[in-house]
Amino acid sequence: MLKINEIFYSIQGESTYVGCPTVFVRLTACNLRCTYCDTKYSYFEGEMQELDSLLKEIASHKASHVCITGGEPLLQKEVHTLMSALCDQGYKVSLETSGSKSIELVDPRVKIILDVKTPDSGAADSFIMDNIRFSTPGTEYKFVICSEKDLDWSEEFCRQHKLFEKFDVLYSPSYGQVSERWLAEKILQKNSSARLQLQLHKYIWSSETRGV
Repeated sequence: MLKINEIFYSIQGESTYVGCPTVFVRLTACNLRCTYCDTKYSYFEGEMQELDSLLKEIASHKASHVCITGGEPLLQKEVHTLMSALCDQGYKVSLETSGSKSIELVDPRVKIILDVKTPDSGAADSFIMDNIRFSTPGTEYKFVICSEKDLDWSEEFCRQHKLFEKFDVLYSPSYGQVSERWLAEKILQKNSSARLQLQLHKYIWSSETRGV
């Protein structure tokens, strides 16, 4: 059994899977309270669902990509069973996690997106450093940039831990807080190896629209 906040079919707006039709499975509960969180409704809302019913609902959308997100999905241990079952069925599975919970037991077939929390996120120092060691070559590192301080911190974090040499690193502007152009220009000015990431779904639909 898993407590599910929502399941919906949409276009992937983030990660290197951006643009792919994807089934999103949003789990209930989060241990962090980021300042820019756009899914506060996932903190508590949700209903318990059996694994079989989840797999049937996911299959009904005829998509090849499934994204497990939250909240913080790794708070529920049975999410590992779900992800492995999806991989067994041939789905391309991605997991969006804050890095505040260990990824050691995540099925190696799953693409992990680690959202490292910057100083201005309100959840600084929540990242478990051992998660770098548990990362696979397909793991992606995401940093939501709220300020130039965040950008400098992220650059130093990536250099210190050699993330640029090993993984895809994604810098995303905090929506409504810093502009896409500002971040793009800063990436170029600093000769950063990071990849600019926009939340595509917020440009296709309204930033307030739920279930996209």
